[in-house]
Amino acid sequence: MSKKIDAALRDLTKALNKHADIVGSSAVSLKKAERAAAKVAAAATAYAEAVHIKSGMANPFDDMLQPGLDDSTVASLEAERDRLAERLTGPVPMPEQATPEPEQSSPVPEPEQVTHVPEQTAQVPEQSAPL
Repeated sequence: MSKKIDAALRDLTKALNKHADIVGSSAVSLKKAERAAAKVAAAATAYAEAVHIKSGMANPFDDMLQPGLDDSTVASLEAERDRLAERLTGPVPMPEQATPEPEQSSPVPEPEQVTHVPEQTAQVPEQSAPL
C-alpha cells in the first residue's frame, strides 16, 4: 500500500473509533458528536482523495446512502411549507367598509331655491341727552 493511503486509513480509523466512543456513551454531547462526525467526514474525504490520486479509482463512499430524506420528499415538504407560509403570512383581505349615509334631519336647499329675504334693521329710538 501507498504511504499516503496508509496514513489516510489510520486517520479514518482513528476518527471512526473516536466517533463511536462519543456517540456510544450514555450521555451524548451534541457538540462533541457533531465535531467527531465532521472529523470522520474529513478523514473519509482525505482517504478517497489518496485512493484517487494513487489508483484513479472513484470515491469508495459514493454508493452509500446518505441519512435523511430523499430529494423528492424534501422538495415536496419545501413546497408545502412555502404554500403555508404564503397563506398564513400573505396579504390579509380587508372587509369593505360601509360608507356612512348623510343625515336626513334638515335638508339644505339648493342655491337656486333660496329666496332673498330683505334685511331688516332694528330701529333704536333716539335718546335725549341727560340734563
